[in-house]
Amino acid sequence: MRAQTFFLSIILASLSVTVLAQDKTWSLDDCINHALENNTQVKQANLSAARSEVQASQSRDNRLPSVSASVRQNFGWSKGLDMQTNSYGNLSGSNSTNYSVSSNVTLFNGFRLQNAVKQSEINVEADKLYAETVKESVELNVMNAFLQVIYAEEQVKNAEKQLESTNEQLALAQARFDLNSISRSDLLQIESQLASEKLTLVNAQKQLSMSKVNLQQLMELPVSEAFIVASPNIDALIQQDVSLSAAAIYETALKVKPQIGEAKLNIQSAEIDAKIAQAAALPSLSMDAGIGTGFSSLNSNFNYVNQLNNSISPSVGLSLSIPIFQKNQVKNNVALAKIGIDNATLSELNTRNQLRKEIEQAYTDAVSAQIQYQGSIEQLNATTESYKVAEEKFKLGALNSVDFLFEKTKLISAESQLLQSKFNLVFSNKIIDFYIGK
Repeated sequence: MRAQTFFLSIILASLSVTVLAQDKTWSLDDCINHALENNTQVKQANLSAARSEVQASQSRDNRLPSVSASVRQNFGWSKGLDMQTNSYGNLSGSNSTNYSVSSNVTLFNGFRLQNAVKQSEINVEADKLYAETVKESVELNVMNAFLQVIYAEEQVKNAEKQLESTNEQLALAQARFDLNSISRSDLLQIESQLASEKLTLVNAQKQLSMSKVNLQQLMELPVSEAFIVASPNIDALIQQDVSLSAAAIYETALKVKPQIGEAKLNIQSAEIDAKIAQAAALPSLSMDAGIGTGFSSLNSNFNYVNQLNNSISPSVGLSLSIPIFQKNQVKNNVALAKIGIDNATLSELNTRNQLRKEIEQAYTDAVSAQIQYQGSIEQLNATTESYKVAEEKFKLGALNSVDFLFEKTKLISAESQLLQSKFNLVFSNKIIDFYIGK
């Protein structure tokens, strides 16, 4: 019965997710938020940050005194010696009870505890920044996949529009062929174009399905054919130029990108490692205190309470430990810590260089996308005018189907290039926004 209930709950949960995908129109924010809530890498990064916070709490608590209590109950048996008869008697039992409370606190150990606290707090911030880096990566991937879906939908719409136009032209060509105004060859050219555009539509629909699958998988959402995204106003997202230079974008990114902050904190953590290693060569001072008491059945002169009161023995002590020779462990640990500092410094430099290269490439892509977009607009305007003239001539019978289809193919190609350049420009602009913290 429990197994049936378990599987039923799984089925209901799956159905609820499927219904959600069917009933909801997903905006870009919806897609990103769902991905961040369900992505395993994001969850693992958040858990790593939570673990660091627990470790930092423990580092702070290590400075507190430790307190422990103990109780020991002893039982013993022995034969008493009779001095007059010089013989042992029968076994007789005895018992005793000891109580103690002790405490220990480190007064000085080369500032290792203090440095450990600083390091743990730095590690907390570094892990939080790493989690932000993972989130940004997921957001960027989802944004790219989302735009690919919008782009694929536009391709389908264009293919459908072209197919509708060609169907009208085929109907006109068929009527003219029935009147013996054009040859069968001209009619077949139109039919061939129609078949080609049907294939183009099928391919566009296939690409749309694949794009949706990719987006849903990035969102950790079960794939559904009913998945619908909200199409934003792409034209409103287009920036006509890149206002910042690559150098300015890089300088801004150095201040806002979490991977840079994480790399800097890793250097600080490595430097504290060196201080902790050096502290092992310094003396350590600790203080301990305790109090104990006990009871023994062999002491028949006092009862239980009197014995506990009279046996109370407090104690306080100081312990100084001075390292003299530790098999060169301190020296080698310090050397390893310095290597760690150098490695963290190189990692930070590599992170900065990688960021600079990415920004330089993104800036070049954005500038190129802007040039390509402007060129595509001019090409489409010119091709559209040429197509309109050709269409009028074709309707009047002054242009054969071969020349007309050549003009139409040029128009389809120009529209496709403009659509692609438009989405390339939008994505390039969003990449620039990503690097400056938008």
